[in-house]
Amino acid sequence: MPNPPDFESKICPPAELPARIAQLARPLVFTNGVFDLLHRGHVTYLAQARAQGASLLVGVNSDASVRRLGKGDDRPVNRLEDRMAVLAALASVDLVTWFDPDTPLELIVATRPEVLVKGGDWPVDRIVGAPEVHSWGGRVMSIPFLYDLSTTATLQKIRRG
Repeated sequence: MPNPPDFESKICPPAELPARIAQLARPLVFTNGVFDLLHRGHVTYLAQARAQGASLLVGVNSDASVRRLGKGDDRPVNRLEDRMAVLAALASVDLVTWFDPDTPLELIVATRPEVLVKGGDWPVDRIVGAPEVHSWGGRVMSIPFLYDLSTTATLQKIRRG
């Protein structure tokens, strides 16, 4: 079996995060999401998030947590391992991990990012982890969308034929 590509070394089990984060340049930016069918909106958003600090950590919803979000019985389309590998291949992403709870709050508290970022559909006062990040002096941002694209809309278009 061939060796995995180098970028897959950016995929980090949650238990190994403290050691891996210690090796990253600060300030650390954290964002999270499903990232099921990666599109231009996603990669633009991730590049903008990365520009807010020196390193970008992306928390990805587990397959079970995606199903609990109510995005549809056939979601996610891509398995967690595949979604993380695609994210890890992006130059803007320094580290990728996953979480199974309904929100990434535990992950945010454990990693203590200096910057917490979500997309423009999230007002800052509704971003999970915002009070915690503010409590240790960090910044919380909602980045406006440059491209109004969504995986859900793409899947609806595919289903319509």
